[in-house]
Amino acid sequence: MAKDKTAYVCSNCGQESAKWLGKCPSCGQWNTFREIRVSSNSGQQAAASAGVMHRYGATKGHNEVQKLGKISAKDEPRLDMGDKELNRVLGGGLVKGSIVLLGGEPGIGKSTLTLQTILNLHDINVLYVSGEESAHQIKMRAERLSPRGVTDSDDVSILCENSLERIFECIKDIKPQLVVIDSIQTIATEEVDSSPGSLTQVRECSAALLRFAKVSGVPVILIGHITKDGAIAGPKILEHIVDTVIQFEGDQHHIYRILRSIKNRFGSTSELGIYEMQQTGLREVSNPSELLLSQDHEGISGLAISATIEGVRPFLVETQALVSTAAYGTPQRSATGFDQRRLNMLLAVLEKRVGFRLAQKDVFVNIAGGLRVTDMAMDLSIITAVISSNTDTPVENGWCVCGEVGLSGEVRPVNRIEQRISEAEKLGFTDIVIPQNNVNGLDTSRFNIKLHPVKRVEQALRVIFG
Repeated sequence: MAKDKTAYVCSNCGQESAKWLGKCPSCGQWNTFREIRVSSNSGQQAAASAGVMHRYGATKGHNEVQKLGKISAKDEPRLDMGDKELNRVLGGGLVKGSIVLLGGEPGIGKSTLTLQTILNLHDINVLYVSGEESAHQIKMRAERLSPRGVTDSDDVSILCENSLERIFECIKDIKPQLVVIDSIQTIATEEVDSSPGSLTQVRECSAALLRFAKVSGVPVILIGHITKDGAIAGPKILEHIVDTVIQFEGDQHHIYRILRSIKNRFGSTSELGIYEMQQTGLREVSNPSELLLSQDHEGISGLAISATIEGVRPFLVETQALVSTAAYGTPQRSATGFDQRRLNMLLAVLEKRVGFRLAQKDVFVNIAGGLRVTDMAMDLSIITAVISSNTDTPVENGWCVCGEVGLSGEVRPVNRIEQRISEAEKLGFTDIVIPQNNVNGLDTSRFNIKLHPVKRVEQALRVIFG
């Protein structure tokens, strides 16, 4: 019988080592290595102890070698989650036998999204395991999230339990078609002598649930905590063994939430879903452009509309800027929803290449709606909003811009320009400023919106402000 072994694991990033190290070679933190005891094959023992593997027809023999040409390449059957945004991020639905990790900040809406999704499933036997809340709390949330009569369905079973062995016993009795674990950091197995949430417990419990999902074909959704740095709490191997990692992002002080795919073995990682937090739960936002734009901003300086793309979805966002004389000796630079360092670079381009003196002025930039945008095509809208506020000249109604700005002041081309133009045209915009190089090979005759191709920043500003 194999003996248990000891290992040293970094409590910050999960890096493993055969001996103790003062400094972690992965994350660079000091004195973070902790000694752990690793039980031999404990993940499979925990699942097999309740007879779950035998119930779902697990084989004890070895897997056979297969020729690549004889392996079936058919698409995996998917489970429709009843949520268009979630289905989009998952790649078309939840694959049977897959294991999905959902992470996010405390209170961002992870449990809300999961509970309202499983309540909308029809004729699907779901086991919801909660290690943090009581059954009464879950019932009250379900009544708030669901229409009348849905919470009385017998398709959803609630189990408030922290023991992995007890969870597998209930799975054997209930025979669910979907299992939700809320959260993986609260589950512990008796095979490991450590507290719930430790690196060893998270790893062994995840390995047991992975083994169960692959053998049984029952999909498993794991809800995970994150650290103060925004990474999934626990060992890094947790993100490696799961099939899909999705992150729930957003500012708790704003109503919009973004569901972003970080890893997906069954789909693209460039998809994202947008939700609006309401009293009755999360509402899907099918057209985010209409919600992210102000209804009336005519005559107001410091505003510019940008055609951006997050993932594969084009939408228009409103860029707000405020430029004022510095009240103190050192001017302030502040950006909300935009990279602070890139803002400093764009202000330096305005100083050196265009000739605007902003060294003694405070500059504040904000992306409306509480979203954080990383698209380089936002550069030109940031510069437009800053100049609009600095000169107190509003941008004409019906204009939007997109383009990346280089250090020499040139406007560089952006990707998917046709989608950006079509989105602006769909929302009723009459003029759009685009990079000159994007016009090459573009069929401009099929657009009703007027295109203004530009090569440099000063040319773009002359076109926009006349």
